[in-house]
Amino acid sequence: MIHPAKVTLYLASALALTACASVPETQNDPVATAVLLDNTGAPTGEARLFAYDETVELAVTVQGLAPGEHGFHLHTTGRCALPDFTSAGGHLNPSDEGHGLLDDDGSHMGDLPNLVVGANGTAATRVTIDGPRDYVLESIFDDDGTAIVIHAKPDDGRTDPSGAAGPRERCGVLEPAT
Repeated sequence: MIHPAKVTLYLASALALTACASVPETQNDPVATAVLLDNTGAPTGEARLFAYDETVELAVTVQGLAPGEHGFHLHTTGRCALPDFTSAGGHLNPSDEGHGLLDDDGSHMGDLPNLVVGANGTAATRVTIDGPRDYVLESIFDDDGTAIVIHAKPDDGRTDPSGAAGPRERCGVLEPAT
């Protein structure tokens, strides 16, 4: 667990990362934010969750990753214990669906498109989380919270339960905005 005094430092550092890549602007304030940490506990990015009429979107900015595609998902537990982030549990799957955006029976809530990291090691994306707004928000803000995890390799879109995405390289806990 990270000491609360460090969170302020991490947030300030994450905001400084916007010079490298920035999350697309929006008219709404976020309903949640997360500082994305690497396996040493250093802040390397941020995530913001937005809720609109019937839509929930996740905006992510991160740096320091290898160029190429990386699996990233919503995970079932809002914990990011170093160094491997396994404390975040499996993928957020409140409806008990199969894994993967390419799954013939459909995907689960935690499945997100692969994050594409540029040659400079940075990425910024905005994705819609499938499901009705209230259901998505209730699932994310359940008793044990939700984490965002970025993996070392791309998600293959089919392999259950993890998409064969490899080790967890970044993790951030979605905290309700105040």
